Amino acid sequence: MTKHYVVWRGRVPGVYDTWEEARVQVLGFPGARFKAYADRAQAEAAFAAGLGAAAEEAARSARLSCLPDKVRAGYAVDAAWDAQSKVMEYRGVAIATGQEIFRTGPFEDATNNVGEFLAVVQALAWLRERHSRAAVYTDSNNAILWVAQGRCRTTLTPTPRNAALRTRIAQAERWLDEHDYCNAVLKWRTEEWGENPADFGRK
Repeated sequence: MTKHYVVWRGRVPGVYDTWEEARVQVLGFPGARFKAYADRAQAEAAFAAGLGAAAEEAARSARLSCLPDKVRAGYAVDAAWDAQSKVMEYRGVAIATGQEIFRTGPFEDATNNVGEFLAVVQALAWLRERHSRAAVYTDSNNAILWVAQGRCRTTLTPTPRNAALRTRIAQAERWLDEHDYCNAVLKWRTEEWGENPADFGRK
């Protein structure tokens, strides 16, 4: 199925009809914002509407008020992966404020599971540097298991395009080998708490 790509933040924002055109605008661009749509009309409407920051903030505040205090004090991580382009990125946010603490990628020839794993490890490292005992929340059971095991149990096929990603995986595994951490890594309860605060909104 043909997809059309909206680039809100990139080298040249706009609507692109192929991933090859869109990737030039977002790969390596800090804070890139983009999303795939099934048809051109949807893509153009989404681009015209913009990122909708005000609406997102209102919804986030409403969700936040329903969360237990201990959850609000934590950090959430998530990955976004496009099945057609196989491009992935991941990020972490402070649940209480919605502030993004890191965003990493995009990476090509990737998988979602790898992104979820790397996001948790990066959050643990970020919190350790700040001497924080806050919990890390993810909606990925695989990420929780892989972090506990200290290994990314991926079946990712090595390609020239994912060399940088494979380096990231090795660095994350080495960090887990060499560091202790006191933070709980917990499952985000989507049915009870709503969407993961770190979700990219690209479903």
